[in-house]
Order: sequence, then C-alpha cells, then structure tokens
Amino acid sequence: MSIVDSLIVGDNEIRFQTGTIAKQAAGSVMVSLGGTVVLATVCSNDEAEEGLSFVPLVVDYLERTYSAGKIPGGFFKREGKPSEKEILISRLVDRPIRPLIPEGYANETQIVVMVLSHDQENDTHTLAVTGASAALAISDIPFNGPVGAVKVGLVDGQFIINPSVTQLAGSKMDVVVAGTSSAVTMIEGRLDDVEESTVYSAIEVAHREIQKIVQFQKKFAEKVGKQKRFFELSVIPKELIDEVSSRFGSFIGNLNTTPSKEERKNLKKEILDNLKDKYEEDQWWQVEKVIEDKQKELMRKMILDQEKRIDGRRLDEIRAIECKVKTLPCPHGSAIFRRGETVSLSAVTLGSKRDEQKIDHLIGEDFKRFMLHYNFPPFSVGEVRFMRGPGRREIGHGILAENSLLPVIPGEEEFPYTIRLVSDILESNGSSSMATVCASSLALMDAGIPVKKHVAGLSIGLVKEGSEYRLLTDILGDEDHMGDMDFKVAGTREGITGIQLDTKIQDLTLDIVKEGLDRAKEGRLKILDIMEKTIPAPRDSLSEFAPRVLTLEVPIEKIGRIIGPSGKTIKKIVRDSGAEVEIDDETGVVTIFGDNKLAVGQAEAMVRGAVKDVEVGEVYEGEVKKLLPFGAIVSIGGGKDGLVHISEIAHYHVNKVEDVLSVGDKLRVKVKRIGDDGKIDLSRKALISKNQNNSKENNDDKQV
Repeated sequence: MSIVDSLIVGDNEIRFQTGTIAKQAAGSVMVSLGGTVVLATVCSNDEAEEGLSFVPLVVDYLERTYSAGKIPGGFFKREGKPSEKEILISRLVDRPIRPLIPEGYANETQIVVMVLSHDQENDTHTLAVTGASAALAISDIPFNGPVGAVKVGLVDGQFIINPSVTQLAGSKMDVVVAGTSSAVTMIEGRLDDVEESTVYSAIEVAHREIQKIVQFQKKFAEKVGKQKRFFELSVIPKELIDEVSSRFGSFIGNLNTTPSKEERKNLKKEILDNLKDKYEEDQWWQVEKVIEDKQKELMRKMILDQEKRIDGRRLDEIRAIECKVKTLPCPHGSAIFRRGETVSLSAVTLGSKRDEQKIDHLIGEDFKRFMLHYNFPPFSVGEVRFMRGPGRREIGHGILAENSLLPVIPGEEEFPYTIRLVSDILESNGSSSMATVCASSLALMDAGIPVKKHVAGLSIGLVKEGSEYRLLTDILGDEDHMGDMDFKVAGTREGITGIQLDTKIQDLTLDIVKEGLDRAKEGRLKILDIMEKTIPAPRDSLSEFAPRVLTLEVPIEKIGRIIGPSGKTIKKIVRDSGAEVEIDDETGVVTIFGDNKLAVGQAEAMVRGAVKDVEVGEVYEGEVKKLLPFGAIVSIGGGKDGLVHISEIAHYHVNKVEDVLSVGDKLRVKVKRIGDDGKIDLSRKALISKNQNNSKENNDDKQV
C-alpha cells in the first residue's frame, strides 16, 4: 500500500512516503526535508540465533555522492569504505533504536539508510534516525518504539529545531536528541561552553518536538503497518538457574565486592571453569547467562538498597586521579591521565597547513586543522584480538573527545599550526573517552599551545528499578555493562563542550537527565582542580622538537614576485632554506613552516627580499645568470634580475665580458637606474676600487 504523509517539526515540513520502492524489505520509508531525501529500510532473518547475549542488530548509513551531484574523488571513482561521517551517523541511528528491540529477540536484523538526495542545506542526521524508526514501526519486526530525533541549534540565544547547515555555522550548539513519547533515549552533540541550564532547556524543547514525531509515526504505522511477528524467548530451565545459584551464589556475590577488575575477571573465570565441568557444552552459554544475570541482580540491589558500589565508593565519589605531563621526551606535548583503572596516554604533534585533513563530503570540501584520534588496543583490557585499524567505537569516541576540546583550540590566526592529538588507552575500566578528554587537555598545555582553558569530562551512570533510582558518578566498566545509562559530559568551569547519552531503558525521564547534568558538573569541577594543579596554563614556549611557523602579510599585488616565473622563486626559497612556504593569494598571508628557527628565518629573509621594491642606490649580493656580448644578467634575489652593462663591469676598458665574469660568479652590485619599463641597470665598478687588476684571477671586489 502506497502512502504519503507529512508533519511540521520546528519550522520545517518533513515528508514520509512508503509503498513505492524497496518493497521487498520488511519495512521501507523515504523521508524528505527540503531537497534532502533518505531511504530507510529494515530486514530481519526468519531464524533466531541461539545463545546470544546481545541484540543482533547492524546499522549501515550510506551516502551516495550522486545525491549531491558529485563524482567520488580518488582512483576508483565509486563509494568505498565508510567515511567518518557515515560511521558516526550509523552509530547515531543504532544507539536510540537498539534499546527498543525487545530483549530476547535474537533474529539478525539490519537497518540500511541511504542518502538519495542532498540539497546542501538540510543534513541527514535526524532524518536517518526517524526514518529507521518508521521503517521498523511499519515492519513485522518486534519494536518497542517508535522513536523520534531532532537537532537543536542555539543562535543569538534562541533555540532552532533542525537548523540548516548555514544556521549551524553561527550556532553555539549542535546537539541531536532522540527519544520516545515519554523518555529520552539518546543525546549526542558539541557545544561552545554552554551552561547546564541552557542545555537542559534545549533537551526539553527537543523532546516536545520528538513527541510530535512519535505520535505521527504511530498513526503512520496504523495505516500501513504489518502484524508483528511472533518470537519465542530462549528460556533457561529453572532447575539450572536454581542449581547454579545454590552452588555458587556466594561466589557470584563476591564478584560485586572485589574492587580490582582483574581479580573479578579471575574469580568469574574460576566459577565458570568449575561449572562447565559439570554441564554439557551446549549448556555453557546458559550457565554464563545465569551467572551474569545473578551478578547484575546482586550489583543493582547493593546499589539501590545499600548505596554501595563494587569498588566500595560512595555513589558520588570519583576514583583516584593521577595526572602527569611531559611523559615522553620527543613528542611536542604529552600527558598521562589515570582515573582508577582507566589510563589514557595522549600525545600532541604539530604540523603545517599541508598536514590539514581534507574532507570531501556531500556539503562540499572541508579542511581540519585539529584532529583527535582515539586508539583502544586489546592489551588495555587484557585481551588478544586482531588489530585491523580503528573500529566504529574508536572513531566515535575520538570524535566525541575532539568536539569536546574544539571550543578551546586557538584560531589559525593566533596559532597557525595543524594539531593532531592521539590518545592511546593503556588500561580501561570505564569511561576511557572522558579520560581521553582530560589527558588531551593536559597534553595541549604541555605542548605550549595557547588553549583557552582546561577541559575535563566524566561519565554518570544509573541504576533504576520502577520509580527508584540511583545516579553513579564516574562509572566502572561493570557499572556501565550492568547499569541503565552512560551519560558522558565534558566541559570547562563555565559550561559544557561535549555530551553523549546512551540508555538501555525506556523510561529515562527529563528529571533524571537534569540531575545527571548537575552531578556531572560537580564531578567535572573536582577533576579540573586536580588538572589545574598539574599544569595551570600552557607552557611559555613550544617544545624544542616542535617545528616553527611564521606568518607574514604582503600586498596581494606582490605575491607574484614570491612565486616568480613558473614558480622558480618560491621553489628556490624552499630548496635553499628547507622550509615550507604557503601563500594565500586572497589575503596575502604567507605562512612559513620549518623544522627549526634557522630555516624559517632564512625563508623569511628571502620572502621579504622578493617583495621589497628595488630602489636606486641600493646594494645587492648578486649572482651572474647569463653572459651577453654587451654585459651580464645578474640576479639580485627575489626573482629580480638586472643588467650590468660591459661599461659598468670595471673602471678600465673590458674587451669581453668573459674576461672578467663567468656564469655563477657572486658579486656585489649597485642599482644605477630603474627604467620606466621596470628594467634595472646595475653597476659593479661603482663598488670596486679604480686600481682593480685586469684579470679574472684577481677579480676580488674591493669596496671603495
């Protein structure tokens, strides 16, 4: 059945259409905003996978370059591996929808969202989430949705729902909020030092619009939705549950009173090893599930009833923190941030404009001069696995930390370097992305980069049963795994710069979100106190190993002199000095980048010489470039040449130029005249004594 319907979200009309294309999918919906169109589809296998401890859901967001009238760059001229943006939006779709797939539904499910048209103004983040939800809602796949999503901008103190690309350029906030009619299920965004109260107001405004989207989808599904398929839960026999609980209940309880992650891991392995000897191999997954469920039950009960955590902390207590800077001798800046059993090593590398990352996406080309890359090696959690490049999680955590630090990074005019941060997680037990923010902030200051202030972050967890709940400051890995929320908040003393919320429950209220923001601020300020004691401000100078950058402003009409004919002048400057020279021919800004001060200084002198106007009477160190019957062409630097007439070579009569000069000779010359046509007449004899000997062997220039 084909149907088209629409609703107003903010000031924009969003259009939904189904029943015309991709009809063999379990559910498919085209969602349009302006000239931007996405197709969301969902399919699910008929057979369930046995023994899974997770929802077998895969989300793929794909951008077709034809949607923006572009041909892919590169050699192959077709879309290849997912771009960073495609990975981030895939995660954005996954996170609010995954908790709404019923627990126990073990049929492998795939959501594919394709961008079919892009108008360069209305981006696809919220359309992808909403479209995927609508496709699930009308399909036969079990789904406890729908879910809606909107983006919130903040321009001139006013909230804008689903702002355009142009509006976002002047916004202090770029936050995506997703949720059901009664709860928030996901928050993701970057902010420019925005206060908690303003962030909460933005979430409130967003949720009101989300409620409209959810109600619309319910009515949409009533018109064209399919009957939801029946599925059977994999039920573990009660006898097995009782047997495992009675035999090892006390040992399982010890898992929640053992502070060390490694000790808990070893204890759990010991329990499993003892149990597996008593059961058949096809029952092992059930045994593991019983232990995990029992551990989760006991941990949550301990937190709710006793307000006691696995490692003995209070609910609002942060783990012990250790900060160190200049931890590595050669990187341009480095720091280690330890919070409990989570450790991030961050290192800074400074580069030139040529090191910027070029990004070719649907809304045009872009260049990044600040990059943060997050790595999660397997040894950080004591595991063995293949290392085949960054995964989706690593890319997502890196961008979250990058966005959190971006507001304090100095502009290119103040600090004309490309900045790359790398965070290697050396140990992990919860909230390694926020440890990355802290370590990277320390490393930036250690490098002497004039950042505005420190940025810190931590994660707030949640355990909720019915109306009773407890918030957990600075969660452990197990508290994340067995809890209900992972609410990461990063910022400065003044406000929030990065935010990410994920939840596993369907009743996370706005009141809990507000309390979580307040708890995060309280913890963040404590962490900032420690970081500021370690290094309160950026170092006065860059590392001795850091390259040097110098910027000059030259008149635009003189840029050609620096470049020279066929680029000869600038090539010579680069070759002789060893420095890189970048020229902005629109502003006249010349950037010189070198490994040391000497190279930069030499290049600067050559650039200044190239743009300096030649004046009569000035003296230059020249080089003979060409011999003519009537004189010699001499280069005086900066791409400028002049003629030394044969009569100006010496005080005596010179029969042949070759008798005195050769190509490549270095000599001092004086500007005698500049013609109306710009030609320069030079004199050698004006700078030598009259008794100069008439021979090439005695051709030393003697100043008069």
